[in-house]
Amino acid sequence: MIARMWHGRVPTSKAKEYREFTNGRAIPDYQSVEGNLSVYVLERQEGDVTHFMTLTFWESLEAIKGFAGQNVNAAKYYPEDKDFLLEFEPTVVHYEVVGQSAITPRPSPNMGEGSK
Repeated sequence: MIARMWHGRVPTSKAKEYREFTNGRAIPDYQSVEGNLSVYVLERQEGDVTHFMTLTFWESLEAIKGFAGQNVNAAKYYPEDKDFLLEFEPTVVHYEVVGQSAITPRPSPNMGEGSK
């Protein structure tokens, strides 16, 4: 399994809108590619700049080519990104996953009580 990491920075004033764009456009795009196992988008505010880290997991580098093209190290951008990003980092980083553990969510203490 391969982890692919992309980093982008947006003005904090646009972070909420970029988060909505990412959830509505980018995540479904990743998920539509055969061999994509999961997508996580991380967000961290640092003053007037908000960092986004997209972490995706793939079956193989061949699967990543189905998303990114032949140059798997090149970052993929959407036309809408020009409205948000402060710069366009040219590359991403890949890591081979050599160990893992899944977290199983625990039931909420209020689960089953219905909404109040």
